[in-house]
Amino acid sequence: MRSVLVLAALLAPALALAQPGKDCHLPGTEESLRCMRLNVPLDHHARGATLSLHVAVAPALRESARRDPLFLLAGGPGEAGSDLVPLLNTTFRKVRATRDIVLIDQRGTGLSGKLDCKPGKNVETATEDELLAETRACIKGLNTRFNLYTTEQAARDIEAVRAALGYGRINLWGGSYGSRLAQAYARLYPGSVRAMVLDGVAAPDQVVPAGARDAQSALDALFQQCADDTVCASAFPTLRTEFAALAARLAKAPATLHLPDPRTAEPSKVEMTSMRFLGTVHNILYSQADSRRLPFLIHSAYRDRWQPFIARSNVSRDFASDAGPAMPLHLAVVCAEDFPRLTPQLLEEDTRGSFLGAPQILRIGKMCEAMQVPAVPYRQPAVIDAPVLLLSGALDPVTPPRRAEAARQFMKSSQHLVVKNGGHIVSPLGCMPRLLRAFLDQPAVPLKAECLNEIPAPTFQLNSAGPQP
Repeated sequence: MRSVLVLAALLAPALALAQPGKDCHLPGTEESLRCMRLNVPLDHHARGATLSLHVAVAPALRESARRDPLFLLAGGPGEAGSDLVPLLNTTFRKVRATRDIVLIDQRGTGLSGKLDCKPGKNVETATEDELLAETRACIKGLNTRFNLYTTEQAARDIEAVRAALGYGRINLWGGSYGSRLAQAYARLYPGSVRAMVLDGVAAPDQVVPAGARDAQSALDALFQQCADDTVCASAFPTLRTEFAALAARLAKAPATLHLPDPRTAEPSKVEMTSMRFLGTVHNILYSQADSRRLPFLIHSAYRDRWQPFIARSNVSRDFASDAGPAMPLHLAVVCAEDFPRLTPQLLEEDTRGSFLGAPQILRIGKMCEAMQVPAVPYRQPAVIDAPVLLLSGALDPVTPPRRAEAARQFMKSSQHLVVKNGGHIVSPLGCMPRLLRAFLDQPAVPLKAECLNEIPAPTFQLNSAGPQP
């Protein structure tokens, strides 16, 4: 009883300061949503400073709306709930027909006090050391109590939002890191959860930086698909050999490339390091559609035509950007909850036989030094009672189906659907939006998901003209 009273006392300031929702327009949709600011404790375990959360509600499209809304939890960590607004009229339109959808900008992201590091002026041509120095300087300049930007604090924020909006039990959709946040919330507040959908599932014991094994599996699958595709195999008959040669060449020494500046077209010098090359390959593998460009990009680079690869690399080159994820928030979570668990044994096992090696995995540790956050102890997870739908892409390089199966061991009632031709995050694909609605309407009923087998694999890009028709 005492713990309940303490929790109520801590939440009271947050609820009292909630402002009535106002019409608002967010990027990604032309319609108006209902937005509000909610002050929550900066530290849910102590009175004192508060933090202002931004919350947006997309009301159900039908007047006869159900009373159990769907809360969308973004990934990263570092993405904001408002980044998911474009999915309201696509992925979640069928769900929204009968349910409100709530989007929270997690503390430290989006409009909830984004922890931001602006990219430098020469981010495309900067060296790894220069980018690292810029990030460290930014972190130091933020002067923030990063230890209060944990998954647990964010989960307690969700409960404050649920109470402030007057909802009873809620449904959760969590994508990638959002699946970890959803699981944390369900364990903290089991009475508040009706059902959960987890897409790109992070297992409770998963150490995020240790993703070399899964990345290699995704790359091997892509190479095999190209070899099995008559047109791709004809265009790139020695793809594996070319990739291995490029990786070996850059491991010995960076390649100095003289290319036009992507913004000014002025001549510029770009250093293609092993870190940048392999990091870009890993990033491309996240999207099944994007990965179908990789054979062309590798082949072009092997023939010293680096322009297509550089153009793609620049998309993810920034440590952070104005519209992108909040990198300091990402570090606040990973440096406290994951990196301390990256043992030498795990690192050796994870990188054995993978194109990602220890330097790529340990890179984040150089930034963790600047964060100075205490480690969050790992605790054996409690069993989740609410029904859960787990979704995986067979070609996911970071949260493949084996991660969902590991998470499933701590769930009382679950279903696991795997999209054969899916990568990281499969909710938008094919018939999945309809299945999301069917599950939320009747979480205890097994889904008939044969339609997922009809989702085709994207075509391969063979030249500069783009993918095959």
